[in-house]
Amino acid sequence: MRAVFLDHSSLDLGDLDLAPLHGAFSALQLYASTEAGDTSARLAGADVAISNKVLIDAQAMAANPQLKLILVAATGTNNVDLEAARARGICVCNCQGYGTPSVAQHTLMLLLALATSLPQYQQAVAAGKWQQARQFCLLDFPIVELQGKTLGLLGHGELGSAVARLAEAFGMAVLVGQLPNRPRRDGRLPLAELLPRVDALTLHCPLNEHTRNLIGVTELALLKRGAFVLNTGRGGLIDEYALADALRSGHLGGAATDVLTTEPPTEGNPLLASDLPRLIVTPHSAWGSREARQRIVGQLSENAHSFAQGAPQRVVA
Repeated sequence: MRAVFLDHSSLDLGDLDLAPLHGAFSALQLYASTEAGDTSARLAGADVAISNKVLIDAQAMAANPQLKLILVAATGTNNVDLEAARARGICVCNCQGYGTPSVAQHTLMLLLALATSLPQYQQAVAAGKWQQARQFCLLDFPIVELQGKTLGLLGHGELGSAVARLAEAFGMAVLVGQLPNRPRRDGRLPLAELLPRVDALTLHCPLNEHTRNLIGVTELALLKRGAFVLNTGRGGLIDEYALADALRSGHLGGAATDVLTTEPPTEGNPLLASDLPRLIVTPHSAWGSREARQRIVGQLSENAHSFAQGAPQRVVA
């Protein structure tokens, strides 16, 4: 099989072993990135398309009727027209669970940074405030112990469960919320019951028509004053304007997000305003450890080999 990787630089920073991927194909063409207008031409003659975020739509498929397999170098498949793939008999496989340790530790890092006011203390030292202090320490910003506090989880799959285990290691109690349009499960609390009980809320659920703006003005108001909100799931799970308002009002103790509704945020975003207090934004980097990215390489090659053997795995279409 001949394969084309349309945006390999979104995965490989020159630090990965791509030998397993090369070994899965008779030929593998690597493109650092691909503009929308170039997709169809670059897939010419290819049996397999590999993409992290490059859109592979019905038009690109129609222009390349020889395509047999699309490998997504991520879990989300919103960059592939799955309906068109099914109609054309093109198998689509994704990658799964590769970033659990990386994203879980990033989530706890964000929570710890909020609880200890880490960014504020770093900025204070850089500004010379400790050097000017009248005593040995500087305690200008609140420090909160996580032990004895309660973490609320929205999304309790592989990733949410990993975050729960880390939180429990810090002595936190964990409560799990009931997601909308999901079968009721014992022990999962409706949002109206969950939110007033938690000291921190973290989101690890998929983004769909039922979860878009899952946390908005009403839900933020239900949280305790001083609570923390974290999102390492998907941009759009939280109403960004409502979150910005809740931070400005002082209702929240802080918030941290690794995801925004549009990425990169070239047109700006309410959470990038310079006047927002107690907010940490990281650039969708939670998944990006070398170990996690190498797991993607391994899963892409596994998906290719299993397809060639007539038993495809991780099939989404």
